[in-house]
Amino acid sequence: MSSHILADLKTFLDASPTSWHAVKEMGDRLAFKEFQPLDEKKKWKLEAGKSYFVTRGGALCAFCLPKEPPLQAILLASHTDSPALKLKPHPLPRQGNLVQYSTEVYGAPLLTSWLNRDLCLAGRVVVKTEEGIEERLVCIDDALLFIPQLAIHLDREVNDKGLLLNKQDHLKPVLGLSSAVSEGQDAVEMLLRRHISFHTLLSFELFLVPCESARFIGVNNEMLASYRLDNLISAHAALCAMGSISTPSKGHLRMAFFLDHEEVGSGSCEGASSPFMSTLLDRVLECTPEERHVIKAKSLCVSIDMAHALNPNYLNKHDLEHTPLLGKGVVLKTNANQKCASSAPSSAIVVQACLDLHLPLQSYLCRSDTPCGSTVGPLVAQEMGMATVDIGCPQLSMHSIREVLATQDYLDLTRLLSHLVTGMV
Repeated sequence: MSSHILADLKTFLDASPTSWHAVKEMGDRLAFKEFQPLDEKKKWKLEAGKSYFVTRGGALCAFCLPKEPPLQAILLASHTDSPALKLKPHPLPRQGNLVQYSTEVYGAPLLTSWLNRDLCLAGRVVVKTEEGIEERLVCIDDALLFIPQLAIHLDREVNDKGLLLNKQDHLKPVLGLSSAVSEGQDAVEMLLRRHISFHTLLSFELFLVPCESARFIGVNNEMLASYRLDNLISAHAALCAMGSISTPSKGHLRMAFFLDHEEVGSGSCEGASSPFMSTLLDRVLECTPEERHVIKAKSLCVSIDMAHALNPNYLNKHDLEHTPLLGKGVVLKTNANQKCASSAPSSAIVVQACLDLHLPLQSYLCRSDTPCGSTVGPLVAQEMGMATVDIGCPQLSMHSIREVLATQDYLDLTRLLSHLVTGMV
């Protein structure tokens, strides 16, 4: 069973180069599990005991209705986006005989990890066809790009003083030689026409993504290396948990939210700062405001995101008493300044669940002299007014183009989430 879950995780990672691809992949898997798709723009007729999902761009919500009017709810919250480099709309003037585009930095990636890599373009485009205006997902993997680093002969102090990249000047991918693209021709549109048929390209949102697939690494393949582990690991674990629900509960509403734009602050109509979660919860509950407040007060949100594992090469960057190790279990994340939303009561639920399942549980706190990153947890707690706990898997090389985690931690996370959604609130 473990090998099957891990093989499925690898397939999911390889199929999800962007948040839009991840949402499509999750929607297909939920439909296979007999979750019915809903159109957010239409009125719903929900049936007790049934399961549904609804998408909004790079975000998705899946939920399982109880047999009777819900008394409380458990929400799983993760995000679908990752730090990346996004293509700007217009090509650059040709430098020498090279065709290039400029990029924008999305979120906070480790920029040096993007250099000297085989890259492709993936994302969504809006085109005009004979049928009208359509949105399409694309992954252009037959014309690879790269961002060349300056040779050490021209930057002789780079190994001593470090590499400093200018985001405007140094992150321009090379698409190819100018001889391969006619003068005045848009290289991106040319590449798109190899993959999809359209009359007019109206707009696009395309990201650079690495071509290297997810791989198991380590002496016994006990670790996994991939792009976008943060936060597709959490999304896939939550998806597995929802898929493990075989029968509707008597009075527990189970929901999973996969939100977009967490890496840039969640300030969008698809992010945790938007009314997306509260609006859908209102539509699903179909009760009076007073009853809704009572349900919220009894409910729990589990925010799932990655945590920094101990990097053995940088021990002085960690609080060694509160830094998780790879392969030693799920991480409970707390922060005095509410960068994580865990409280003593919400944490106790996770602690008890791990005791019931005989699962190890680790703690994460950053050093007191180091700023702490955040998750969707505090935003959900603020927006929903609901008790929230922050958990996740430990990983190395967070925000790199190639991140690493221990597979056992992921398996523990799936067991924990499945336990929580199948009856324990």
